[in-house]
Amino acid sequence: MRGGDGLVGIGVYKRHVVSGSDRFLKAQKWWRRSINELDIRNNLHGSGTGPILFTSFSFDPTEESQLIIPKVVIGQRNGKSWITWIGDNPQPQLQSASQVRTPLNLNWSGSNGDVWQERVARAIEKIKGGKLEKVVLARFTTATSDSPIESRSLLKYLSNEYPSTWIFSNTGLVGATPELLVRLSKSLITSRILAGTIRKTGDDQRDLALAGSLARSSKDLEEHEYAVRSVAEALAPFCSSMNIPESPFVLHLSNVMHLATDVTGVLSDHSTPSDIFELAARLHPSAAVCGTPTEVAKRTIDEIEGISRGRYAGPVGWIDAKGDGELGIALRCGQISNDKKSIRIFAGCGIVAGSDPEREYAESQAKLLPIRSALESY
Repeated sequence: MRGGDGLVGIGVYKRHVVSGSDRFLKAQKWWRRSINELDIRNNLHGSGTGPILFTSFSFDPTEESQLIIPKVVIGQRNGKSWITWIGDNPQPQLQSASQVRTPLNLNWSGSNGDVWQERVARAIEKIKGGKLEKVVLARFTTATSDSPIESRSLLKYLSNEYPSTWIFSNTGLVGATPELLVRLSKSLITSRILAGTIRKTGDDQRDLALAGSLARSSKDLEEHEYAVRSVAEALAPFCSSMNIPESPFVLHLSNVMHLATDVTGVLSDHSTPSDIFELAARLHPSAAVCGTPTEVAKRTIDEIEGISRGRYAGPVGWIDAKGDGELGIALRCGQISNDKKSIRIFAGCGIVAGSDPEREYAESQAKLLPIRSALESY
């Protein structure tokens, strides 16, 4: 969901798990087989109508990616809404569900700032040694609770506080990402790239000055350029035309500001990628969540980072029967445990030669704030 528009799935018609370097291809094949089993009656034919696959892919190919086909999908866009359901029964009668919330008694653990700053320093040494240009390092903190952590309450808070982000929930992974990996709608491709961050102070005049300093920061502009270049280079061979702005704009969120660039393109008629699965496979992982060069950055993450990312920083969103869809990057998010008694919250920072470990740690703290605040206001 974003700004009240989007898709919500209810119930599970089918669920599937994929892994491996070919997980996008495996997901594509499973979705196409599942569609072929259905007699689809769609009077709308718009993007996001008909049967929908909700996806949440892992960052690392060795970990599990989740695929879900809901029994019922409710969609809304530009003031119009629709419902899709699987089965021979008449349209389901939906009722609003009441929820009794028990205040959470939270205990936080698993975040050692000194250790993470040492890892950042090691990464900076590698970059200055000429082995790579940028690497993204992630960290997490864990909250445990006596009572269950329900995703609905977190989503409501995030949608109110961060209306310009994409709100997502898939198999316990809940968040509000400001970054769109790729949207495909009738051959039009859109990607919103973020890299370069500064924390807000809450003082409008001060934040305006900080936004100006962010837009002029050589360190942040360098980090941003790597991210934009990785997306543009991945898409260019498959587009008949592209629009890449010369300079980023400053995206203002409740807690931070980012350098942002919206890249758009038109998929050529005879292009090899025919759907969003193939575009996602080309784009992931981008420099915004991995680094540059990609393979060297991946090896550096494996060597230095020391955590399992799971589906953090992986593509998350929806795909329709035509292969159109919208996939954000799972950022500003947390993974709720199966027993709902704990949640692991992730944050990552792009490290370049001009990075400072202490400042990167402060930035990561700001990126943890959306989910922390949602939990603390529960």
